[in-house]
Amino acid sequence: MEASSFTPRLPAPAVRPLAAIRRVTGRWGLLVALAALPVYYGIRDLTHGYAAGAIHGHALIHHDLSRLGVNVVEGLSNGAIWALIAIGYTLVYGIIELINFAHGDVFMIGSFTAAGFWGTLGLGLATGPLGLVVGLIATLIVSMLVCGSLNVLIERVAYRPLRGAPKLAPLITAVGFSFILQNVGLLWLGGSPQGVNDLVHQSQTVFTISGVPIQRGYLLALLVMIPLVLGLAWFITNTRPGRAMRATAQDPEAARLMGIDVNRTISLTFLLGGMLAGAAGLVYALYETNIWYFQGFEAGLIAFTAAVMGGIGNVRGAVLGGLIIGVIQSLSDSRMGPQWTEAVVFGYLIVIMILRPRGLLGEETREAG
Repeated sequence: MEASSFTPRLPAPAVRPLAAIRRVTGRWGLLVALAALPVYYGIRDLTHGYAAGAIHGHALIHHDLSRLGVNVVEGLSNGAIWALIAIGYTLVYGIIELINFAHGDVFMIGSFTAAGFWGTLGLGLATGPLGLVVGLIATLIVSMLVCGSLNVLIERVAYRPLRGAPKLAPLITAVGFSFILQNVGLLWLGGSPQGVNDLVHQSQTVFTISGVPIQRGYLLALLVMIPLVLGLAWFITNTRPGRAMRATAQDPEAARLMGIDVNRTISLTFLLGGMLAGAAGLVYALYETNIWYFQGFEAGLIAFTAAVMGGIGNVRGAVLGGLIIGVIQSLSDSRMGPQWTEAVVFGYLIVIMILRPRGLLGEETREAG
């Protein structure tokens, strides 16, 4: 009689709810989540209309997408500022896996430097177009150099000595430097918001597209952000220091064995991130026409959220996340009220993290495997 074999039936592995949701929804679910808010308000504007002034005491109701277009354009211009700041977070995290919480306050120092320098140059409302353009370009360069140098100093003094320490140590140090820079700003201009001259007349309409006014402030933010992002992408992709940055981000020890000066490469990364924060500081001062010492906290929080949403460590993801958050903020401010904006932004972040934990364009990091 042959011996019968018995193979026990193993229980089926349990299906985790979040993993099942991500598998079912996939990329299409992510696109639906991102498009939900603008699509909803676009349909509402077409069906219910919106008030667009009054004639003889009666509200004038329009049924078109002009209001949605204004929200989107305004959001993209705001998002351009967040994108410039978010790139600094994502560059630093991508190369040393550190969340530089002082980065938002470096951006604040950039605004203060820009306002102080153009005041020193004598730029004002009566300055002619040529003098204004030359003066603002000089201010942009100075602001970028100051913030880049400040970021390198922070890395050299605070982060490099803790390179081999547990990750909590440099994280707390970053928080400490954030408070130091806030107090520098407090001593510099005081604790109240300070108005600055509207040098570019940011609310003036340049042209109109399908009923959507394009203001000078919108063009300023985008015309500063786009060349800087393209230049950074070219630098990282096509230059020797850029390739050294990518190699260090992938494997610092292997990069060191290949002859790359890792410390110099990390300092270069901090320099580039700080320079972009300085450019964002100038644009913010011109766009908002007021600055204060606490602006870096909110801007840093939003920009870090943009970096995480787009995929921390990915430059294109940081830009995409910044633009998306800018549009969400504009829609929420206009339709729901500013009191709901932060809840809506972080609600979107939670949904995106559930559907795609690495972010929209995120890749695996050394820490994640």
